[in-house]
Amino acid sequence: MTVVDLNHFITESMPVYPGTEPPRIVDACTIAKNGFAEKLLSFFSHTGTHIDAPGHILAGAATLDDLDIAHFIGPGCVLDVSARNRAQIEVGDLESQAERIAAAEFVLLHSGWAKYWGDPEYFVAYPVLTEAAARWLAGFDLKGIGVDTISVDEVDSASLAVHRAFFAKNMVIIENLANLETLIGKEFTFSCLPLKLAESDGSPIRAVAMLQE
Repeated sequence: MTVVDLNHFITESMPVYPGTEPPRIVDACTIAKNGFAEKLLSFFSHTGTHIDAPGHILAGAATLDDLDIAHFIGPGCVLDVSARNRAQIEVGDLESQAERIAAAEFVLLHSGWAKYWGDPEYFVAYPVLTEAAARWLAGFDLKGIGVDTISVDEVDSASLAVHRAFFAKNMVIIENLANLETLIGKEFTFSCLPLKLAESDGSPIRAVAMLQE
């Protein structure tokens, strides 16, 4: 089995959603001083490569701990939408892949935007689904949707319509994925296990794709 890492590193200098404090990572204990090494970590629940629960946006909706552990693992497919020459991903960009989507439980959108990770451009004019495209995808029997951008909605979105379209179907959303280009055209099992936090609206994850040889 081949395992592909789909995460960005968590560092104090990493990109974070505008208005969010960056992580704080402190060497609280060191081998030289304490005889062992231990870090103190402080970061928001939607830091880095992370997962959103429906309860992130919808009052009374499921938090991550409400979902069965199996909700975070399943067959995945990558849709390559990197060739578009516009910022919106429309239904017409996805329809030809309906058979692959129907066979999957997680759909991951490769826009190529991960190449801007660490640059100011990462937050500007990145590709997003139209509300109609989000509702079309939400019509499939999916556990979740993943993207290689900071959000499934524009940074300045007030309605968060794309989030809401998926959350209304009890789907999870995975943001800030990396290395999706390595999975184009391949069959794999996707895993996005969150931390086991009570009443969790979101969590950093270690996202991986597992391919059988």
